[in-house]
Amino acid sequence: MAKLLHLSCSPRADSESSAGARVFLDGFRRARPDWDIDAMDLWRERLPEFIGPIVEAKYARMKAQAFDDAQRDSFAEAERIALRFSLADRVLISTPMWNFGIPYRLKQWFDIVIQPGLTFRFDPARGYLPLLKDRPTIVILASGSDFATGMNRGRIDMATPYLREALRFIGVSDVRFVPIGPTTGPTEPIRAARETAYRRLGEIAARF
Repeated sequence: MAKLLHLSCSPRADSESSAGARVFLDGFRRARPDWDIDAMDLWRERLPEFIGPIVEAKYARMKAQAFDDAQRDSFAEAERIALRFSLADRVLISTPMWNFGIPYRLKQWFDIVIQPGLTFRFDPARGYLPLLKDRPTIVILASGSDFATGMNRGRIDMATPYLREALRFIGVSDVRFVPIGPTTGPTEPIRAARETAYRRLGEIAARF
């Protein structure tokens, strides 16, 4: 069965990014009722701390050294999480912007799956090469400021370039961003931004 993986990155069920994801998923289910949706809530899933054996396993891989038992067990956790991503035919990431970047749980997810020999490799002649196949990916990014039209009051969006590059590094380049913002301030700009994002998400979901 074809699968859509949804990485839900907000700790709040009523957040703007979570609401946008529901709009998208409602449309997606109507368009593709035969697809399986694998929902991965990063605040409720068990993600290994990037410390100890899993760090040692990463450097052992980089040096082409064999794992000891602790490293093997820790790396198996990274393999489990990366496999869940690699098995998805489509990906949805819904996330808020925190302090101009991404929530630390989403960063932790990337730190776990971006592993040598797992999602990328290094070739002395060609440099870093991705190991995952490309797949259509949607990123819903909710922010307090309006980064879509430039009314960001001097703030810098560091979330979008990071996500684009981190995904590209492991092989995913077919990425579309749907911003929702502003989410704070006067009511009318918030309502207009939400309606624009929801309309676009509905259109994308119908043919995603």
